[in-house]
Amino acid sequence: MSFREGMSYSDYLGLDQILNAQHPLSTAHDEMLFIIQHQTSELWMKLAIHELSATCRLIAADDLQPAFKTLSRVSRILEQLNSAWDVLRTMTPSEYTQFRESLGSSSGLQSYQYRLIEFLAGNKNAAMMRSHADDKPALQRLEAARQAPSIYDLTIQVLHRRGLGIDRDVIERDVSVSHAANDSVRTAWQSVYRDPARFWELYELAEKLVDFEDYFRRWRFNHVTTVERVIGFKRGTGGTSGVSYLRSMLDVVLFPELWQVRTEL
Repeated sequence: MSFREGMSYSDYLGLDQILNAQHPLSTAHDEMLFIIQHQTSELWMKLAIHELSATCRLIAADDLQPAFKTLSRVSRILEQLNSAWDVLRTMTPSEYTQFRESLGSSSGLQSYQYRLIEFLAGNKNAAMMRSHADDKPALQRLEAARQAPSIYDLTIQVLHRRGLGIDRDVIERDVSVSHAANDSVRTAWQSVYRDPARFWELYELAEKLVDFEDYFRRWRFNHVTTVERVIGFKRGTGGTSGVSYLRSMLDVVLFPELWQVRTEL
């Protein structure tokens, strides 16, 4: 069982770096939980970005079958991210206050990977890039994603290519801003949902996107619930209004027509 001359499990996974990347700044027992929860979430987000980027390439190439697989995987990743909040919620307000000051101005708001997921999904709030002004590589990556079509922009282009009559101003719009609900897109989805057998691939793609947004909404909801449970309505460490800001994010809809069409069928 000697791996002296070969690659070991630890070598392959880089476990020395990963398992020695936790550096609590206080003596509080629960700071280790806080660090590991956020580190593992960032790893899951890295994988989500990997899969979402692949999904965008597949949809752009009209290769929808493999895109169903990658989108399903992203939903499962979001399920893991949701479960992480369950572990963090075992920490009480009293326990968090023992090390909160050690965090300084660091905040989840500064997670460029979370922002990148938002941009890939279509929520392109350019103002949020200010949090990354001092991280040039992150800023460049975010700007590239902001200027590129989101997963929903690419999906709408597929609807257009398959003859479902999308307005030209939607197809030619500025993709660096968030998509706004459009009647022609809603009408296209009505056609898909009223005749799934005829538009089976588009029907399947629609449901995979709804799955993704469903899990994403749960992630946001679990975030705000956890924050309220642990710090109440105190301001966030990064200077946001905390719970109030997070609650405002619950109103963001990524794929509006896919939700609107359910009322009209």
